[in-house]
Amino acid sequence: MSDFEEYVLGEHIESLSGFPFSSEMFSIEDGVPLIRIRDVTDNETPDVFYQGEYSDLYLVENDDVLIGMDGDFHIVRWKGGEGVLNQRVLKIFEKPNSELDINFVFYWLADFLPKLNAITAATTVKHLSVKDIATAVVKAPSKAAQTKIGKILLTIDNQIDATQALIDKYTAIKQGMMADLFSRGIDPETKALRPTFEEAPELYHKTPLGMLPKGWKVIELENLLDDVTTPMRSGPFGSALLKEELVSEGIPLLGIDNIFVERFKASYKRFVTERKFRELSRYAVRERDVVITIMGTVGRSCVIPESIGLALSSKHLWTMTFNKEQILPELVCWQLNHSSWAESWFRRESQGGVMDAIQSQTLKKLKLLVPPPAEQNAIYERYENLNNHIEVNQTSLGKLKLQKTGLMQDLLTGKVPVPA
Repeated sequence: MSDFEEYVLGEHIESLSGFPFSSEMFSIEDGVPLIRIRDVTDNETPDVFYQGEYSDLYLVENDDVLIGMDGDFHIVRWKGGEGVLNQRVLKIFEKPNSELDINFVFYWLADFLPKLNAITAATTVKHLSVKDIATAVVKAPSKAAQTKIGKILLTIDNQIDATQALIDKYTAIKQGMMADLFSRGIDPETKALRPTFEEAPELYHKTPLGMLPKGWKVIELENLLDDVTTPMRSGPFGSALLKEELVSEGIPLLGIDNIFVERFKASYKRFVTERKFRELSRYAVRERDVVITIMGTVGRSCVIPESIGLALSSKHLWTMTFNKEQILPELVCWQLNHSSWAESWFRRESQGGVMDAIQSQTLKKLKLLVPPPAEQNAIYERYENLNNHIEVNQTSLGKLKLQKTGLMQDLLTGKVPVPA
């Protein structure tokens, strides 16, 4: 880092504060897109427009660097298309003859702003001032080396964006495909989607959940549970497991932090001894159990992986063991997470409000679609194929983000020198 020098940011980087456009000229229909703090946070095309006059000075284009001046101090390379800069959003760019490269500064600020946010005092919303940016002291190598560093980090950011786009694409395909599969199913002879009800009504029959393919059943969840001890369980409660009985290592006690939508996170924070596990064995989870969160973020569901080993459920979860000859656990999980019939049932049971817990009877009486076994297997095969595409890209995304973190640490500090 010996070749790094100190630069006062405001001497090399121009800061343009957004204009306080009159709200009387705002529209939700037409005009020029108005870039507000919420748009910076989402980095998406604004949904509010400005219909009045404005100076070209406040025009923003893709790849401009913007900073939200309130809240979490987000910094983005703008991707939402042309718009005008509203108040409390800052645009930064190089001054003539600047010795700082704007891409280098972008990544430097991406590291600096969260640290500044952490030490900024606030009673309600935190506020960033232009002075905070202008007086910041940047340690940087020569501008040529800065440009190389910026290009390296920009390249990995582009890879991250491309990978995320693939994940979003496959996720959207999966959602559309599963909606079709759970309304039309797969014709056993053609191995393709059946014609819709409108196209071939003779292939469908009336059920409590609408018109479904003939041979499909609608069965309440409790009648699909397996014939095992406590196939549906939540707990332990109260004195059955005291906080002081938890240990630093042992058999995992699962919680809502392990259960996500169609994803089990095998990162454990709470453990019990083998002896305690044996005492509470009625709460043990089994391979391919379906688990749903009933506290905190209510209604997230996933399937327990076959690699789980020994683990206990907790009072914040409902854990269910299904009869796999009747229904595949993964198809139960999808319906709990995504189906309109499960969503409407839960909303009805919570009287239309925000559900803050799920009662046992609510789950037990939930009606689920049950295709014939052969169709279930065909549906699951397609579901799993797309899931594999998503998981491969999610793994790649995680690696790219770790690589970016390491590169920022190495390159922005001079730990790894970059020749000019």
